[in-house]
Amino acid sequence: MKIPSIIVGCFLAQIVAEDVETSSTKQYTSEDFDSKIQENNHFVKFFAPWCGHCKRLAPTWDELSEKYNQADDSEVTIARVDCTTDSTVCSAHEVTGYPTLKFFGKDGGEPVKYKGARDLASLEKFIKQQLGQESEGEDENTSVEVPAPVKGLMELTGKNFKTATEKGNHFIKFYAPWCGHCQNLAPTWEALAESLEDDASVNIAKIDCTADRETCSEFEVKGYPTLLWIQDGKKVGKYQGDRSAEDLKKFISTMTGSTVKSETKEEDAGKAPVVVLTADTFNNSISRDYTFIKFYAPWCGHCKRLAPTWDQLAVKMLGNPAVKIAKVDCTENDNRPLCSQQGVSGFPTVILYHDGAKVVEYEGNRSLDDMANFIKSNMKQSKDEL
Repeated sequence: MKIPSIIVGCFLAQIVAEDVETSSTKQYTSEDFDSKIQENNHFVKFFAPWCGHCKRLAPTWDELSEKYNQADDSEVTIARVDCTTDSTVCSAHEVTGYPTLKFFGKDGGEPVKYKGARDLASLEKFIKQQLGQESEGEDENTSVEVPAPVKGLMELTGKNFKTATEKGNHFIKFYAPWCGHCQNLAPTWEALAESLEDDASVNIAKIDCTADRETCSEFEVKGYPTLLWIQDGKKVGKYQGDRSAEDLKKFISTMTGSTVKSETKEEDAGKAPVVVLTADTFNNSISRDYTFIKFYAPWCGHCKRLAPTWDQLAVKMLGNPAVKIAKVDCTENDNRPLCSQQGVSGFPTVILYHDGAKVVEYEGNRSLDDMANFIKSNMKQSKDEL
């Protein structure tokens, strides 16, 4: 006998509902998240239902939940937030990849992001460390030796990465030995490191992602080579320009606010070091000093006409280390929510930020001098107010 499809559908729906209900993991929403995490210490999984890594973690997370959430005297609650339905919570806690695991202390301090392996033993060890029940020891790189650079190039591993990058500026190549583009870049990268061997403003490094997958996954490396600017342990920029030595040096000049010794030809001087921002790098990049950002769409005619002037503006402002000229492509899927949050309703939209806060949207003439004077005027006004 053929069972009507509607009955099958209801039966399946019931099974799914029962699975959700029998899970001991607490699921929070935008409405109750802030109040719930004040009730106890919390270890929270921010996830998306379609995410493969989230699906693989689910059984382990449920097992962790059963152990801690069903105990009467548990000092920590295991919870989760679905970022596809409660995006405001995820955005507020700077969730840029899935799953993101964070420990929230009931004292209301800054949450701690989990960066280790996702097996049950490692997750439990992390919980005990956060509760002060176990010393972090050498697992947190407290006694890891940082390798000495060879001809200016530092070779990092998962064990020494955190210690090596926790202070200062680092320009790092994430690569795979089998990658053709990585092999082509290798001599240029080595030459770049050697030329900056005596420059204290930046460290040039590389890490093999086939040997240290966890570190590369933490920094959301999805292709090779990926070149990231890491400042005081945090990713603040991703290099997406040409991979010539001259262009790489221009990027370093922009990020450090200094002049890197270069053999730039006069005809190449117009290749501007505009910083390319994404949803991942936006908050960190605008957190300090002034950032003048163009939100655009590649197909937009007005954006195309502004592009060369915007490049010239980046060159003009190179002498001012307190200013970055940047752009965000709002057609990229990951950037669309960001552009919406920043109130972008047309292209191009140009906004000035100072120390992480939006100052004003630029609505003046789009000439080089007018935009440069606008930046200088706002900087002067800020100083006068102080």
